Amino acid sequence: MRVFWATCQRQLRFLVLSGLGIGVAIAVWLLHPLAINGAADPGRLVDILTVNPRIQLDMPYATTNNFTLRKLYTQARCLLRAETAERLSQVQIDLETQNLGLQVYDCYRPLSVQKLMWKLVPDDRFVANPVYGSRHNRGSAVDITLVDHKSKELNMPSEFDNFSIRSSLNYSGGSAESRNNRQILQTAMKKRGFLPLQTEWWHFDDPHWKQYSVMDISLESVKN
Repeated sequence: MRVFWATCQRQLRFLVLSGLGIGVAIAVWLLHPLAINGAADPGRLVDILTVNPRIQLDMPYATTNNFTLRKLYTQARCLLRAETAERLSQVQIDLETQNLGLQVYDCYRPLSVQKLMWKLVPDDRFVANPVYGSRHNRGSAVDITLVDHKSKELNMPSEFDNFSIRSSLNYSGGSAESRNNRQILQTAMKKRGFLPLQTEWWHFDDPHWKQYSVMDISLESVKN
């Protein structure tokens, strides 16, 4: 509830500062998607496709085509905290003005999956220690890349889950095109408040991730 009212206050403050009277601001806010249709609790998990169906999914952990060589998820779903999902939808809308879009690799990740990943790659530069929990385990982090208007994935300096220097934001190798694509993604995500991870160009955290607790529920248990 504290997270919800903090979100309400931010929205109202923005509307009032935008030049609307307080009465009009309240009316506009009440029609905002975060105030209706289930997003009244910005901390609940939602399916990103119910927020913005134009965001593409490519979920390797729902297949065996990932670094564990195991199918870790029974469903290819991107679940996020409602507030995080709304923020990501805004990034998609921004990118569409450039004929680009988002493709998601991973979102909410159960703690039990985090523990398995840590056994295979016990390196906190790339995999969060499950003792502390990952931002993914909180539903407030996303692994993501760019696609063009034909839904083709853009070239980046490394592949997803490449545990090497090539994944770093400081990596100066690769093609100029790949580095430019990486910068476009970083700029778009940071514009909407997402926080990048230095060692993984694809990983971004919601700025309010600390407000959410670690979870270990299955993806299929979330009904929306």
